[in-house]
Amino acid sequence: MPDETMSTNGWGSAPRAASGWGLAASAYVFAVVMMGTTLPTPLYPQYEVEFGFGNAQTTVLFAIYAAGVIASLVLFGRFSEAIGRRPLLAAGVVLSVASAVLFMIGSSLGLLYTGRVLSGLAAGIFTATGTVTVLENAPSGRHRLAASLATAANMGGLGLGILMAGLLAHFAPGPLFTPFLVNAITLVIAGFALFIVRDRVQPNPAALRLQLPGIPAESRRIFLAACPGAIAGFTLCGLYSAIAPNFMGQTLHVSSPAVTGTVVFLLFGASATAQLIFRDLADRTLIVLGSTTMIISMAALVIALETGSLILLIVSSLLAGMGQGLVFMTGMRAITTATQPERRTEATTSYFIVAYLAMSLPAVGAGLLASEIGLAGSTTVFAAAVACVCVVGLLASGRFAAK
Repeated sequence: MPDETMSTNGWGSAPRAASGWGLAASAYVFAVVMMGTTLPTPLYPQYEVEFGFGNAQTTVLFAIYAAGVIASLVLFGRFSEAIGRRPLLAAGVVLSVASAVLFMIGSSLGLLYTGRVLSGLAAGIFTATGTVTVLENAPSGRHRLAASLATAANMGGLGLGILMAGLLAHFAPGPLFTPFLVNAITLVIAGFALFIVRDRVQPNPAALRLQLPGIPAESRRIFLAACPGAIAGFTLCGLYSAIAPNFMGQTLHVSSPAVTGTVVFLLFGASATAQLIFRDLADRTLIVLGSTTMIISMAALVIALETGSLILLIVSSLLAGMGQGLVFMTGMRAITTATQPERRTEATTSYFIVAYLAMSLPAVGAGLLASEIGLAGSTTVFAAAVACVCVVGLLASGRFAAK
């Protein structure tokens, strides 16, 4: 990334230097939008009581969020190059606020579905544009810090949304209202914070086009090697986000949304932490370590299902998050390194599409299978499938750099 420190601001204001304030503001906006995408997770058991639906409907409610992310990546992936970073991020904040309002109303399942779609669209905007905005707000010599903040804002925001919703639902009045009200307030603050975010893009309407996925020839080999890790890692995220709350309520008889939120938060928190701690290790080492850790986490999950152990479920969540973070970070890093700069957006969009398909489809499958063989049985089947995909990832680890 160039080390230039002055740029136009994107909304017609004077040029602005990169600063610590802009870096902090961009990370904050990124984090609170991602927080909003996971707020419903610890609340699913209460929504089941409220609307009388079962595991299948819960997983569909989760999966349409992922569909919104994928649609947003394709529709809006290149919009920031045409209209600037900040206007597009502002649109993402507006979508997030609209999603929060629909959940606050929450009078019908249709409103919840619509809210999840809007949340997915916002997440897709920030997935494609939020990371680069954080990096572009780094003062000279602070690019490594900015990369770490972008990671923490993304995965950490996902985890904090789950934790906040669980705690507020347990300790505050209006468990299906208050978490979204608090998130809406933080999003309004994010809208004002955007005014101090640096925007390096000169608007170019000619760049307004769809971001179609593709795998450049120069990175095809490493892309295919990275896919098993992305598939396994995001399948884990989907299973824990969509299935774990119901499993904890039905099998472990844990009804507290605070406990549910904490357990799922540990996965995302461990993902963000592992990426920050181990980022300097060689790519091949990270793939082996992450894939092995995910296999162990699936064994711990199955044992937790069989024994009804909350402690083992917590251990499996921590290990799953750590493994997911390592393999996904490494895959993204290897793909972008191997791809020509002008095609990196195309390649990373494809990688995220693979990841979000893996997050949604298995979660829906597990929910449907649960109606036939039970929640514990369906989760065991998919845990075994994740372990097998991780083995494929281990076999492909030789394609990653050893140093």
